[in-house]
Formats: sequence, C-alpha cells, structure tokens
Amino acid sequence: MINTKHLVLSAVAAAATLAAATASAQTGPAPKPDFKFEKCYGVVSAGKNDCQTANSSCAGTSKTDQQADAWIYLPAGACGKIVGGSTEPKNS
Repeated sequence: MINTKHLVLSAVAAAATLAAATASAQTGPAPKPDFKFEKCYGVVSAGKNDCQTANSSCAGTSKTDQQADAWIYLPAGACGKIVGGSTEPKNS
C-alpha cells in the first residue's frame, strides 16, 4: 500500500536534489552581485571560485584551496578582514 505522504515527500526531495545539482553545474563567470563588491583573491576553497584563473576560464574550477589567482565576490571592505585575502591577484 502506497502512503501518499511518503510519495509526495519523495517527489519534493527529488526535485530539490535536481535543482541543487543543476545550480552547481555553472559554467562561465559568476554573475556580478547586486551589492557593492570587491574581488578577493587567495581565500577560495578548491572549486568555489567565481571566475577565471590563469589555468581556467570558468567559475568553480580552481584546483586548490587558497589558490593565489582564484577569486570570489565579497562585500566591499570584507576582503581585508580575511587572513590571506587580497584585492589584487597574488603571485603563485
């Protein structure tokens, strides 16, 4: 006997999983945020950068944590508060 509640919950979970997988399959640069921002270099986790590096041209393609030429958008003034953060690319 199929329980309608479980069937609906399973469908919702599947839809959420599909939406998350589609959102993480981003190519190209990340869209510019709608707040005042700065690019912060050297603080990104592997695979979490917002745009190109010396070795790739797409968001989400940095190879290592804290890669010197990988950056993310942060609210203006925030990068200087992060250890290792720089608003200019670092030498590798």
